[in-house]
Amino acid sequence: MSGVQQVTITASDSDQRLDRWFKKNYPHLTHGRLEKLLRTGQVRIDGKRAKAADRLEAGQVVRVPPLGDANAPRPDDDLPSGPKPVSARDAEALRKAVLYKDAEVIVLNKPAGLAVQGGTGLDTNIDAMLEALQFDAPERPRLVHRLDRDTSGCLVLARTQAAARKLAEAFRHKTARKIYWAVTVGAPKMNQGKIDAPLGKQTGGLTGRRAAERVQIDEEGKNAVTYYAVVERAHDKAAWLALMPLTGRTHQLRAHCVALGTPILGDGKYAGAKAFFAREALSNQLHLHARSIRIPHPTRGIINVTAPLPPHMQKTWDFFEFAAEPDHDPFANLDL
Repeated sequence: MSGVQQVTITASDSDQRLDRWFKKNYPHLTHGRLEKLLRTGQVRIDGKRAKAADRLEAGQVVRVPPLGDANAPRPDDDLPSGPKPVSARDAEALRKAVLYKDAEVIVLNKPAGLAVQGGTGLDTNIDAMLEALQFDAPERPRLVHRLDRDTSGCLVLARTQAAARKLAEAFRHKTARKIYWAVTVGAPKMNQGKIDAPLGKQTGGLTGRRAAERVQIDEEGKNAVTYYAVVERAHDKAAWLALMPLTGRTHQLRAHCVALGTPILGDGKYAGAKAFFAREALSNQLHLHARSIRIPHPTRGIINVTAPLPPHMQKTWDFFEFAAEPDHDPFANLDL
């Protein structure tokens, strides 16, 4: 049926009720219409009829029926209608961004500025273009985790449903080791440390989608832990940080760097004007890059992939004359 979507549940959505998942991802779908879709068996989990109270697990596949048909509650609702055909140009760009590929896994070097999933005003996103990365496989690849729209670097895709489950479990059980590189405005006082600061949604003074997109330090929020290490300093003006998150909260690294007193260069969303300097020489884009990922392969061994810096960050590396690589593993002394 045209417009049907098969959505793989990522680790961040695990242990969530199905009806709440729909409310989060398809806000224009009314509760009454969702119940009708459930009663008629149009919504399924791993091919089986689903109920509103079903708890989702990482790696499960939810069948989402067409939501933009004539039965929509309002004709002007902005409802998903299935992925659009991928242009030859976009398909070629995505394929060139592949860093690793085998029969079960793809690791993509996600460009900065390209959203992983759709949303208001985000018609172009990786999820809608995954058919371009199907290659010779019988199944369309699946997302198993996410990166912020403005963050570049390693993004893992599963090429089979079984692989999606295994990879999503690795993210959920923290057996995946993710290293990010960032440039901060200012330099932390300590060369290495741990940021253990819970995060909650920022709602004060914000409404709608803006409130859902921002987080802040909140003692009542969700546990969030990040290790950081200063790789190089540009005096006290800036620093190259290696960041290793142990949890995967929305905007965790961005909020934690603000809490450290050293916002990420280009992060006007969280630091305003304090996130910028040397504008004539440096890009205003967010300087956050998912540099590497080490994750158990779904069937054998370990996948270890490194993503090259995006152009705007390479320009900053050249400006500060940072080294191409750290001279040692910044987190080698951690017993995790």
